[in-house]
Amino acid sequence: MSDKILMKGNDALAEGAVRAGCRFFAGYPITPQNEVPEYMSWRLPQTGGAFVQAESETAAINMLYGAAATGIRTMTSSSSPGISLKQEGISYCAGADLPIFFANVVRGGPGLGNITGAQGDYFQSTRGGGHGDYRVFVLAPASVQEMAALPSKAYALAEKYRMPAMVLTDGVLGQMLEPVDFNFETIDASKLPDPKWAIGANKGRERRTVCSYDLDEGKLETMTLERAKRYKEAQEKEVLYDTRMIEDAEVVLVAYGTAARACMSAIKIAREKGIKAGLFRPITLWPFPTKEIAKLAEKAKCFLSVEMSLGQMVVDVRLAVNGKKPVYLHARPSGAMPVAEEIAAAAQSALKGSGPGLYGDFAPLN
Repeated sequence: MSDKILMKGNDALAEGAVRAGCRFFAGYPITPQNEVPEYMSWRLPQTGGAFVQAESETAAINMLYGAAATGIRTMTSSSSPGISLKQEGISYCAGADLPIFFANVVRGGPGLGNITGAQGDYFQSTRGGGHGDYRVFVLAPASVQEMAALPSKAYALAEKYRMPAMVLTDGVLGQMLEPVDFNFETIDASKLPDPKWAIGANKGRERRTVCSYDLDEGKLETMTLERAKRYKEAQEKEVLYDTRMIEDAEVVLVAYGTAARACMSAIKIAREKGIKAGLFRPITLWPFPTKEIAKLAEKAKCFLSVEMSLGQMVVDVRLAVNGKKPVYLHARPSGAMPVAEEIAAAAQSALKGSGPGLYGDFAPLN
């Protein structure tokens, strides 16, 4: 029997985390993600879990460190400036190999910015965000259905590779209402495997500590290099992406999240005008689908990175294409929305070699 219901993106994200086994949430209010902690405040107690509204973003992420060290599935969420405040704690969690899960419902920036949807946090998310050598799994939904489904994937990846995982979404998807079908497995948190690395004498575990450093000579480098092996394995095995009409595409639009939704309409408009446009949508922004885009560069004539930012993912697209074909940029930063008609026109310009800017020309199409 279908369990499809109409839900807001933020609520679907929270419910998806609960059904994936989350039993501890700590957070702090900030628009446009406030529905996530609000939902968790009443939903988690129903499952025997715990909700804490922390006194700050910094407190919330450090609460996650402590809770995750006991081996349970944890979550926090925030929006751009709040995620910035959590970065030190995320780095500590990465250093302690704790599989935490968090979500960033991105708003316009920099600074306080505005509360509309944006994608200006791509660099922060895919480059780690905090200090030191570490990585974070970054999953980018493009629908409310994926908002609900990706937390389960994030927990699985985080625990398999002992590293943080996040959902990178935006204010548009967070506030959007769409039907959601919870047809995926609901996890019984009490039956999850007991992690050998976790602490907690009441669980009958051996005495141990969870620490983000080792001051013995050479030990920290050894820990970092061991972690790097896991990162490499993840890059080889855990890439996720979706495509539309790329089989014969001459111009490939590359976009994620809300921008990808606009691109889906744009390629239809372009096709009606005889422009062979297709869409490549990364779902894992880290690990980025570099090899897959490189293969497309063998047959496509050019690429157009469509972003709700000044142009950040375009750097990874250019690295993947590696100079084989031109890479253009259609940029709408700080809460501005890409429009399908503009994107289609930009695709046409790109094919003519006069697209709305090679990388470095940030002016949006007029």
